[in-house]
Amino acid sequence: MTPINILLPESIQAFIEQQVAQGNYGTVNDYILHLIRQEQAKIARVESLLLEGLDSGESMEVTDEWWETKRSQLVQQIQDTQE
Repeated sequence: MTPINILLPESIQAFIEQQVAQGNYGTVNDYILHLIRQEQAKIARVESLLLEGLDSGESMEVTDEWWETKRSQLVQQIQDTQE
């Protein structure tokens, strides 16, 4: 692994150390790696969803008018369920 040095505010350093002390992580490095892997997984999920959307069928143009119609429909659905 390649070492990196970062400067953290004391409050964040204390929080990280608390996470390690509570037994959630073995070391500060484990905690930081966990956070980075979570972010990588989120990015991969978004990319997967975007590709799925692109492959889902014929595209359509989404205009301001389309959004306004969709919003109106959703507002009406909410009002119907509250009655």
